[in-house]
Amino acid sequence: MSQFLDPQWLISTFGLIGILVLVFAESGLLIGFFLPGDSLLFTTGLLIANRQYLHQPLWLMCLLISIAAVLGDQFGYVFGRRFGPALFRRPDSRLFKQENLQRASAFFDKYGARSIVLARFVPIVRTFTPIVAGASGMHYRRFVGYNVLGGVLWSCGVTILGYFLGQVAFVKNNIELILIGIVVISVIPIAIEFLRGRRRSKVSTDHP
Repeated sequence: MSQFLDPQWLISTFGLIGILVLVFAESGLLIGFFLPGDSLLFTTGLLIANRQYLHQPLWLMCLLISIAAVLGDQFGYVFGRRFGPALFRRPDSRLFKQENLQRASAFFDKYGARSIVLARFVPIVRTFTPIVAGASGMHYRRFVGYNVLGGVLWSCGVTILGYFLGQVAFVKNNIELILIGIVVISVIPIAIEFLRGRRRSKVSTDHP
């Protein structure tokens, strides 16, 4: 499982198709919340700049990743529209935590339709927000507009950032060190959620 938190391993193993599948999954599938979306896109841009594993032009990668991200959110919206009420009653499991759904719901309530764009840049919340949007009955056409805007900004923005930083001399000369740093950063949100979950479990056990 730890390999799926390593963007370089994911890209070197699965290539372009793997990137698109993972972006789709992290954008709208319940099981995709742990995937390293931001670091995956950043590493994609970095590797394109250094011509490692990926040989497609930057513009094509940005286009394809944007499409995968938008379609992922569309799936999440439809899923939430169909199964949303049942999800809020679903018990916790290894891959599903009510807290993640509640966080996305609070985020959606706070920012409204803008949350579709803003959530793109917030790990974990990014996965559950389109599901909450569908469950809340957000108007479909309005959702599509914000979804396309958020998907393009996130996909292109993070990938292009990695591409240009990949051409900086220090980054180019220390790419292995940079990639290790990206893996560490990718693990931090998952580690925080794990520790929070253990703390809550302990509190509920101590105070039934």
